[in-house]
Amino acid sequence: MTRWPLCDGGEPGILARMAATTGTFEQIVALEPRHAHLLCAVRERVRELHPGVVEVARPGDRAVSWGWGPKKMSEAYVFALPYKHHVNLGFYRGAILPDPQGRLQGSGKALRHVSLTRIEQLDDLAVRALLLAARDERREALGQGT
Repeated sequence: MTRWPLCDGGEPGILARMAATTGTFEQIVALEPRHAHLLCAVRERVRELHPGVVEVARPGDRAVSWGWGPKKMSEAYVFALPYKHHVNLGFYRGAILPDPQGRLQGSGKALRHVSLTRIEQLDDLAVRALLLAARDERREALGQGT
């Protein structure tokens, strides 16, 4: 007989674990309050380019992600991770994104990021193009239509 952890009092299933690990955007801002204006600007830009985007804050990861659903590695496409002197605008599949202006940093198998120190960097057409390409890549991969 199959046992369903969420129903029989066993170890929590995926939904319970997700709820236990998620937080609020404000919790992420509180990690590095000096970057509140920059984090809010990132959030506004992502929402502008993707109305209805799903936002998930993960205090344990020190990041907030945005995408087509709550699963960070399959449905999300971008995240903001505040550090002491900058905010990383990260792309979960940045290694496959077109980046003719060379804005992306990193050398991992998939992840890439842009280090942000000023709101004006979000006005860079190359950064905007990366956000759109990441959004569109996930939309196509997940079959979300247009």
